[in-house]
Parts: sequence; C-alpha cells; structure tokens
Amino acid sequence: MKRITLLLVLICVSLVLMADTHLTVTVTNPLREARSDQPVVLSLAAYGEVRTALVTLDGREIPCQLDDTDQDERMDELCFLADFQGKGTQTYQVTLSPEGELREYPARVYAEMLVRNGKVKEKNKQDNYLQSMTATKDCAFPYNILHHHGVAFESELNCIRIYFDARQTLDLYGKFQKRLELRETQFYTDDEQKRQGYGDDVLWVGTTFGLGAFRGWNGSAPTLLDDVLFRTQRVISYGPLRTIVEVDDKGWLADPAKPRIHMTLRYIQYAGHRDTEVQVRFRQDVSDRLFSTGIINVKGSEEFTDHKGLRGCWGTDYPSSDTVKWKRETVGLGICIPRKYIREELPKDKDNYPYVIGTGTRLTYAVAYTSDNETFGYHSAPAWFSWLKAWKKELENPVEVEVRRK
Repeated sequence: MKRITLLLVLICVSLVLMADTHLTVTVTNPLREARSDQPVVLSLAAYGEVRTALVTLDGREIPCQLDDTDQDERMDELCFLADFQGKGTQTYQVTLSPEGELREYPARVYAEMLVRNGKVKEKNKQDNYLQSMTATKDCAFPYNILHHHGVAFESELNCIRIYFDARQTLDLYGKFQKRLELRETQFYTDDEQKRQGYGDDVLWVGTTFGLGAFRGWNGSAPTLLDDVLFRTQRVISYGPLRTIVEVDDKGWLADPAKPRIHMTLRYIQYAGHRDTEVQVRFRQDVSDRLFSTGIINVKGSEEFTDHKGLRGCWGTDYPSSDTVKWKRETVGLGICIPRKYIREELPKDKDNYPYVIGTGTRLTYAVAYTSDNETFGYHSAPAWFSWLKAWKKELENPVEVEVRRK
C-alpha cells in the first residue's frame, strides 16, 4: 500500500511539474501620450522550467520571446511589446509551458558576430558566424579579429557595432528606410546596395565616446580599457523582438592604485526603437571609483542639455578620413543617465560631451541616435532635441505591469 501511495504522489508531482502555467498580465500606460512597442518583460523565476510561451490579446496571438539571459540553459525572461492609447490599459493572457518548441515570429531585430572567411572576398558576404569571442591580455590587435570590428545589432530604425578593443565604442550605421539591413550589408555596403537605398556608416568615432561608450576616469580625463585580462563579446539573444549583447571585461585595471575589477556591459535593443538600453554590472562594489561616459562632439555640433542627465547634439562630419569616397553625414545623438549616477556634467571639449559618473555595483542608462538620411526620422536640431525630451519622459515613466496567476 505504501508503494502505491508513493507512486501516486510521484505521478501527481510529475503532472504538476508538466502542467502549463496561466497568467493574466495587465499593462497600463501612465502617460497621456500614445505609445507603441513598449517592452513588457516578465521574470520566469517563479514558474519552474519554461520552454514555450503563448501571449494573446483579446484572443489574438501576439509575438513574444523567451530568453536565457544568464546562459544557464533555462529560460528566465519573457518579453513582448505593447501598443497603447494615452492612459490606456491592455490585458494579456500568457501561457507558459514546460514542453514544446519555441514559436517563430517575424524578426524585427538582428544581431551577429563574424570572423572573416579568407575564401570569401566580398566584405558583405562573410559566413563564419559566432556567438562569443574572448581575447586575452596578450592579444595584440583585437580590433581586427572580428568582422566589422565587433559584435553588431539592429532594429528597424538603427544599427550599431561595438569595437572589440580598448575603446569599446559604439559606432553607427544610418538607414534611409525603416527595415533590417545588417545581414545583407554587414556594415560594409557595396555600390549596388547603395543604389538600392541601403544605409552605411555615418559616424567617425576615433577614441571619443561615440554614442555613450563606458570608460574609466583618471581625475581629469576619460581612460580607455587598455589593461583587461580577458575581453569578451557575446550574443545572448538574437530576437525576434529584442537583441541582447554583452561586452565582458574581466580583470580591468581601471585604477593602477586599486585592485582589478570585473565589469559586464549589456546592450538591449528592442524592435521599433532607435534607443538602446545599456546595463553596467560590476562583480565588486566600486563606489570608491569614478567612471565616465558621454557622446562625441560631432564637428561643429549644436548641443542640448537639461543638466539633469539628458544630453544631445546635432552635427555634420565625414564618417571616414576618405573624403572622396564618403559624403558628409548629419546625425543627432542622445544620452540619458539617471541623475543619481552623475557626479559631474563637464563642459564639452574638442572630442566629447562628457559626464563623470559613479555607482556601487550597477547602473543603467540609455543612448539613441538619428541620421539625417532617414525618410522616417528627424532632420533638424530642434526636431531632434524635441524628440530627446519626449524620450526621457518615456524612460522615466515605463509601463506598469501587474501579473496574476490563474
């Protein structure tokens, strides 16, 4: 009898573990303005193993995405995007299942890492795809290891590559049309693609911050990440609604007078967004140190700042030293940093619009840009700066999410 009882208990436990979880998720827009493609991200920690998910709104299936953000082979976050009227509320039904295969939806974002294939001559037809790459301290020139010099990602509105070297700069690709292009151009648009309306590199960055690179601070100037024991770039998620890429700096000697530190930069790109979320995480408490970030001072650029963490510029320059092949490009850049991390907003210099920042173990900020080439974007400093103000308002008022388990 005891064996039968134990068997029944084990069967019941197995059925519970294999059962679907049903959630009702109510999402509210706290702003009066309509909003589209607003991220809704749910932690799956309380729901056991999840292999598939289904999200519906008024009985209609909408795209969603499961991610293993900590790379432990278990899905730990569910993401979907919501559209709202002002002060609007949407109620979604979510089913989480421990069985099945991931549902497929049209890709609205894309990410890639490549090493060059010596048998392929064309720069935009490389095919040696990677998920992760690590360079040691003794690596002489990591900038040339990866194709397009580092991991790259995009939404329909933007496209960014992150240099795989001590700069870790975000470099920018400007589009004419609202679409995905990275897989076709690989950041190296050929003449035929240009005739077809594909975009191209639109910013010269050098050793500047580019678009919000995170750097050290020596008390008077930003410092590069020159001395790092292991430098890694990886793709955590390829989409279809968001890409997540990481830059991992293990053993960074940010201050010669202090121990090495371990920093991970995570870049999250959502579909329908021209802005990118930047999460900075440290394995140690670094509250006794200062760091820096900001945006490049594009040649002759006009500046905007609210002196409360929002800063932008609008300017025109060549994206390359080759002024014959390349035309001058006009861009608008922006960065938004929560005030609690800002130790000082410094005046612009010849290279940057800089900030000195500090934290304990983590901080999050956001960056954004537009290219004057865009048929869908902004074409003057006033228009761009107006968008920056609205952007900050959205960042400070994320959608409100309530989850109820059925």
